[in-house]
Amino acid sequence: MPTTGDTAPEFTAPLATGDVESITLSDRLEDEAPIVLAFFPGAFTSVCTTEMCTFEDRLAAFDDLDASVYGVSVDSPFALNEFRAQNDLTFDFVSDFDREIIDAYDVSMDFDNLGVYGVAKRSVFVIDADGEITYAWVSDDPGVEPDYDEVEDAVADVA
Repeated sequence: MPTTGDTAPEFTAPLATGDVESITLSDRLEDEAPIVLAFFPGAFTSVCTTEMCTFEDRLAAFDDLDASVYGVSVDSPFALNEFRAQNDLTFDFVSDFDREIIDAYDVSMDFDNLGVYGVAKRSVFVIDADGEITYAWVSDDPGVEPDYDEVEDAVADVA
């Protein structure tokens, strides 16, 4: 699993912006870093909705630091666009439908009791303009949300 000081794994994936575009991490670093990648198990679930809405509520603080926030899940870009719309979310979502990003970041988990496999662990990575991970938080408990103040502080440290 990549951790603080490691180079962030590169990816290209669909991006849900209200439309469907494409994102390549390295292409975004120069203009948008620091970048916050907030991985979550699935759109339309209670804790995930709360988490993404909390990031939305704090988005002005990240904007003030010239940081970009992206939600990342294995949901399709179409589902993520609906999730954005229903929750009035203004930041974009990376669709890891092929599960390549969660594998690269080693944050894949299963809910055996529900028959759900290969979703993202709730985790947050902050990446600086050089592509270095400057903050990493991963939870094995999908019911635990990140410490939002800690994430904001991590972004401020590299902004």
